[in-house]
Amino acid sequence: MSTLSTVSVATKRLLLGRPFRSDKLGHTLLPKRIALPVFASDAMSSVAYAPQEIFLVLSVAGLSAFVYAPWVAVAVALVMVVVVASYRQNVHAYPSGGGDYEVATVNLGPNAGLTVGSALLVDYVLTVAVSISSAMENIGSASSLVHDNKVFFSVLAIALIAAVNLRGIKESGALLAIPTYLFIVSVAAMLVWGAIDIVFGEPIRAESAGFELRAEDSHLVGLAFVFLLARSFSSGCAALTGVEAISNGVPAFRKPKSRNAATTLLLLGSFSIVLLLGLVLMAQEAGVKYVADPAKDLIGAPDGYQQKSMIAQLAHAIFGGFSPAFYVVAVATALILMLAANTAFNGFPVLGSVLAQDRYLPRQMHTRGDRLAFSNGIVFLAVAAIIFVVAFGAEVTALIQLYIVGVFVSFTLSQTGMVRHWTRHLRTETDPRARKRMYRSRIINAIGLVMTATVLVIVLITKFAAGAWIAIVAMVILFAIMKLIHHHYATVQVELDSAEDDEVLPSRTHSIVLVSTLHLATKRAIRYARATRPDTLEAITVNVDDRDTRKLVSQWEASDITVPLKVIASPYREITRPVIDYVRRVRRESPRDVITVFIPEYVVGHWWEQILHNQSALRLKGRLLFEPGVMVTSVPWQLTSSDRRKNHDAVYTAPGDVRRALGDISDHR
Repeated sequence: MSTLSTVSVATKRLLLGRPFRSDKLGHTLLPKRIALPVFASDAMSSVAYAPQEIFLVLSVAGLSAFVYAPWVAVAVALVMVVVVASYRQNVHAYPSGGGDYEVATVNLGPNAGLTVGSALLVDYVLTVAVSISSAMENIGSASSLVHDNKVFFSVLAIALIAAVNLRGIKESGALLAIPTYLFIVSVAAMLVWGAIDIVFGEPIRAESAGFELRAEDSHLVGLAFVFLLARSFSSGCAALTGVEAISNGVPAFRKPKSRNAATTLLLLGSFSIVLLLGLVLMAQEAGVKYVADPAKDLIGAPDGYQQKSMIAQLAHAIFGGFSPAFYVVAVATALILMLAANTAFNGFPVLGSVLAQDRYLPRQMHTRGDRLAFSNGIVFLAVAAIIFVVAFGAEVTALIQLYIVGVFVSFTLSQTGMVRHWTRHLRTETDPRARKRMYRSRIINAIGLVMTATVLVIVLITKFAAGAWIAIVAMVILFAIMKLIHHHYATVQVELDSAEDDEVLPSRTHSIVLVSTLHLATKRAIRYARATRPDTLEAITVNVDDRDTRKLVSQWEASDITVPLKVIASPYREITRPVIDYVRRVRRESPRDVITVFIPEYVVGHWWEQILHNQSALRLKGRLLFEPGVMVTSVPWQLTSSDRRKNHDAVYTAPGDVRRALGDISDHR
């Protein structure tokens, strides 16, 4: 085994751990206590910034507009209730892990399913980009090093989370359980503490409570003000991102999968709604101001004022001089924002696997890695998210405009599909009790359809010009690429299924051995070719040097080899072209024959030995593979240097460790 191979294997094992056997897959399934932080980190992190997004939009209309913040939050919570109730029907009806994609495909057709698939894939990528960028922005407010190198630290964070997930979802879930539960408990404790202070008459005043707002559009009335409220509502609906991840991740749950997924979904919705409403009400009580440009929009703020996040302002106001509690909330919020990307790293690979199984993505996306995780999907997601982070400079303000469009596209099509699902089953179901359940489920999904479709329209109207069009274009491009991939796989399948038997079974076989020098490797190739009992067997050599060719012919005639040797002229000292032309000529003379070309091959023990050998045989093999009716067979000859590698392989062999160097047919020219 070469040094580079040994190092790569050791590094892989250090980062990912020892590989799991396929029969250990059941041991990687998640209990509810681990599944909640695995699939809830995205939705929980949305609660950290969705309330301040509501206040941010309303600040445009002045301080008086903040009175509508609780009502906007109630509207978002209502949508959350409906979506959670709807998706509880989904996980019971479709527990295979396809989620919205499967629902839309089965009930609305392949194009609708592919639309959902492309929307969710783009949204997962943006989830990672937005969450990590937001985390770095929050950490950067306390660390100038992170603030000045935000893109670098964002890329590093994505790489680390990808590495954790490559170790397997159970291990990543256990790792993420602590910060997720810490965030839930710390924020809930902060809200309870604040409520107790309010009950006993203790004033809660945020550091920004004494500032005034310089409203840009305080004169807004009528439709303009309604549009502002709708925009605030659409920004607050960021709290719903991540809800669909559980329906895509049902296979990751322990049995009974559907019931456990539905319970986890209920817990997720309950926590999100309580924290969202609590933060908005507490922020209004504390007089929190949150604006886009503090220096411009806040009147009375000191010079150089650095605006803290809404949660940070509330924690400082509620806990006052008890700094440890403040830092616990701040750290928990930063961690949940950074780790929110983990939801996407669990949902994206599973959805990618389902799409690959349906031949819309490369088959490699369906393959599990050493640790039984969908490694290719994880790596693809990490690379795509890094591209977005770098392209947008890790700026949350720019990235968030692309956000939530995809998830509400999938919400709407999924609920449409579920309504058709229950309608179809009601036509054949005769059991009164079952029909009653189906009617109830259809009503729930119908309400979900109306609600999510309305939100989708609002999001498109309020966010399209601000950057949502980029996400839509990305979905369209991804949709087209997946259609092309599916067409390719379908075309290949039709070609293979419709092939005639006489194209596969030859009437005769014509074997050709490529010769450069009469040595042991050549003799082994001739013996092996003869053992296959071809109808015609011949050896050919390409004349690139007259002296060497005459010497070879002389040795051949003096040997006991009975196979005829043909010399092919090569005026321009090429090897590949004359051989290809000769093979084609044989094919034209006997179209029903199958030609087998035997190429002697060296097996070496060091990577650098491959460089020392000319690669003409490799090029020739690559060209011959495109010739119809031609088979290529490599006949290996192990050089002495391969012995040490063989001994290493006897101790440990990992898939892909063997590096083979092709012997060249002109090595001795």
